[in-house]
Amino acid sequence: MLILLIIYALLLIAIGALISRRVKSADDFLVARRNLGPGFIFTTLLAANIGAGSTVGAAGLGYEFGLSAWWWVGSAGIGSLILAFTVGPTIWRLAKQSNFYTLGDFLEQRYDRRVRVIVALVLWLGTLALLSGQLIAVSRILDAVANVGKVVGSVIGGIVVVIYFMAGGLLSSAWVNLIQLIVMLGGFLVTVPIALHRAGSWSEVTARVAAQSPDSLRATDYLSLTGAGWSWILGLVILLVPSFIISPGLLQKIYGAKNAHAVRLGVAANAFCLLLFAFLPPLLGVIAFSQFPALSHQEDALPMLMTRMLPEWLGGLALAAVLSAELSTCDAILFMLSTSLSMDLYRTYVNPQANSQTLLWVNRITASVAGALGIVLALALPSVIAALTIFYGLLVVSLCVPLISGLYSTKPDSSSVVAAIVISVIVTLASHRLTHGQGYGWLPPQAVGILVSLVIVVVGAKIRRKSVVRARPE
Repeated sequence: MLILLIIYALLLIAIGALISRRVKSADDFLVARRNLGPGFIFTTLLAANIGAGSTVGAAGLGYEFGLSAWWWVGSAGIGSLILAFTVGPTIWRLAKQSNFYTLGDFLEQRYDRRVRVIVALVLWLGTLALLSGQLIAVSRILDAVANVGKVVGSVIGGIVVVIYFMAGGLLSSAWVNLIQLIVMLGGFLVTVPIALHRAGSWSEVTARVAAQSPDSLRATDYLSLTGAGWSWILGLVILLVPSFIISPGLLQKIYGAKNAHAVRLGVAANAFCLLLFAFLPPLLGVIAFSQFPALSHQEDALPMLMTRMLPEWLGGLALAAVLSAELSTCDAILFMLSTSLSMDLYRTYVNPQANSQTLLWVNRITASVAGALGIVLALALPSVIAALTIFYGLLVVSLCVPLISGLYSTKPDSSSVVAAIVISVIVTLASHRLTHGQGYGWLPPQAVGILVSLVIVVVGAKIRRKSVVRARPE
């Protein structure tokens, strides 16, 4: 299995190096010459969206909560479907007209430089947590195959993804993602029926689940899409649906589309695949629970199933599929980190006159630094889901209201948006700490932060409008 994974990693690096010969400018690196059709938009988004949280993390949730874990990836699919027909085409047109490279370009044009920088700083911290989550998943896979441990596994994963991303940016990512997607979907589609066959049958799986559950109600809930409770499900929906509508990494990939039709078709196809794929990892988690009910860590469920329940050749293919998912998401994250720093901070404050070659160099250096920081953070955080929750929480609270209101209304002003970002993040962190992450009733901490942000922006717009009216001469 280890040899297969090494060959696969070397293949990805070789493709990145080959594509790098075609990358001559920042326009190639950042937006793939704005020439991606619906097929490449579909593959690069889907490969980015099916990462550590959607595989190792979702299977771990399936191991703990059963089929209710569908809502982790399912919420991403719902958000992506909304993105396909609302924010996606709208922001693509603006990016095309104004030559945007990052979401920060839009925020500065719509508001001012303060909003751009504050969002960039908040998301940089959150995105490092997202990167670390992918590397934690990579380390679990490599540990299951070669017993290398979390440290060595995280370092290996970080090095591989940084090398092939530094070579070619979005252009190489689009081609690498195509290969990763084929391996990933093929691996999962083959793994589920064979794992189920090895477990005996679905009826035998459910019987073992019932026998290992504390009571019959627990077993019934475990095999239900809503068994974890509506409060838990609502928390996932509020956290993840907006995140997949406003994520800078996804929007910046959309910038590379050749037209609005490619955006709608590619993003919608990605959404439908996510809604269907969402069933697979929880199902594997349930099967793993029926066979290995006493795992010390739930996120070991998927690697354990693939190494213990599948033939060696298939286990290698399946692990390559999971590794593919983690690495493809890593390059999407590095893309978001490198473009944010180079365009939102470096070009804005350090070197406004930077030419295309300089920005290309800064992007590649940033990717390597971000990879190193992601490795360090991966060693500190306990799990994939813990790391991803940090990112999605900061993302949705800081960016949801400013982006949506900025796209569809002229009323919000820069000062109100700055206040909304800062105060909503503080309120969310305070709510999380005071309630131990449980929130208030049906409102998780992220929902509280979004509501606070919305109130500040709306009130600020009304105050500004009244001030303008008073300032008009009689």
